[in-house]
Amino acid sequence: MYKKRRIRQYIWCWIFILPTTLFYLGFQGWPILSSIYYSALNWSGISSDKAFVGLGNFKELLSDHWFWNAFANSFKYMLYSVPLLIILSLFLAVLLNEKTLKMREVYRTLFFLPVITTASIVGIIMLFIWSPTGAINGVLRLFGEKQTINFLGQAKLALPTVAVIGVWKDVGIYMIYWLAALQSVPQDVVEAAKIDGAGKWQEFRYITVPIILPIGGVIVLLAVINSLKVFDIVQTMTGGGPFFATDVMGTFVYRTAYASSVGMPRLGYASAAAMLFGICVILIGFVLNTLKSLISKKRVD
Repeated sequence: MYKKRRIRQYIWCWIFILPTTLFYLGFQGWPILSSIYYSALNWSGISSDKAFVGLGNFKELLSDHWFWNAFANSFKYMLYSVPLLIILSLFLAVLLNEKTLKMREVYRTLFFLPVITTASIVGIIMLFIWSPTGAINGVLRLFGEKQTINFLGQAKLALPTVAVIGVWKDVGIYMIYWLAALQSVPQDVVEAAKIDGAGKWQEFRYITVPIILPIGGVIVLLAVINSLKVFDIVQTMTGGGPFFATDVMGTFVYRTAYASSVGMPRLGYASAAAMLFGICVILIGFVLNTLKSLISKKRVD
């Protein structure tokens, strides 16, 4: 009787997870397997001519200047955006976690709105704001800046500018992550610290930070991986320009696979680039996760 009940429960569990599993296999698993297959082909993705080249695409990538340019820009974007994103989102979370702050829910909603706004809309709006005749230059002129700055037209400024805009768009979701971490701090411990005379800074440094550190490691890991996968905001605002200064791996793969300006698109070559960069991202995620585990273990000991 008990065994039949368990079998029935297992069947119902599989029935409930089957749609999600099929959805994942169709929209995640199959494209990944297809990319592995395509990476071994010399194929445009359009013609019926397919030539098996094995590791030839990967060998060509190692000497491709534009691939390494996009590779480096992806990591530059990460370095520009992740520290600012983590610090700003944590600051907002701490501020909006204060029970004495009025209209906290309203502020949380306002900071979260850019997250649910389509990247194409954000990109179009920001193109106007950061243009030579836009609001940012107008504010700078109020402070005495006489020279107009083309933030998205100068190679040195374009990538940091896009990174700042990316932080503005994504800070809301990481603020929510930090809020969840902060609300996991036991209030009895906080109250005990207050009774012992701990101030706000001491409470945050010696009580809150050690408790939220494991969750913070996960948040940093998510921020790093998501920043390396950036595509939509860059494609919308600059398309990889000017002069490939903002060309990240996402735009490189897209341009190579679907919008090649010289000759036929190269879907096989683009798949190899995506696979190679994907392996690097997985390795980085593994290293960061290992460091997080070591820090958590050391903290427990």
